[in-house]
This record gives sequence, C-alpha cells and structure tokens, in this order.
Amino acid sequence: MRHTATTPDNWRRSSYSGPGDGDSCVEIATHPTHIAIRDSKTPAGVTLTFPPGTFTTFLEALKSPHPTAR
Repeated sequence: MRHTATTPDNWRRSSYSGPGDGDSCVEIATHPTHIAIRDSKTPAGVTLTFPPGTFTTFLEALKSPHPTAR
C-alpha cells in the first residue's frame, strides 16, 4: 500500500537513536490511517507502512523472544 501523507515535518526519530546526531535509528510518522517507518540514514529509501492495529502487533512481536531462539 502506498501512502503519500507523510511530510518531512511529521517524521520523528527514535528515542533510542545512537550517540552523536542519532543517525543509527529509525524514524516514524503517524497518520490517522497508517503508521510509517523508515531508516534515518536513507530517508528517501523504502518506507514500511502499517495500519495502526497491525503496527501495535508488529511492536509486540519485536519485544517478544522468538520461540526458536536459544
């Protein structure tokens, strides 16, 4: 799904960004119909978009250990 409702002023950098100018992180932009994520080092690159409920599920999955990880 392609969304064009993200503008340069609504991207926020992760609070977990690296030292210095925080160029080793992701950026997020919210919109009523979707949430977009991009790599801060390549802002013109690929952007992932999720419906809000799916984004919450995505975050929860990232926080949970993978069942086959040892």
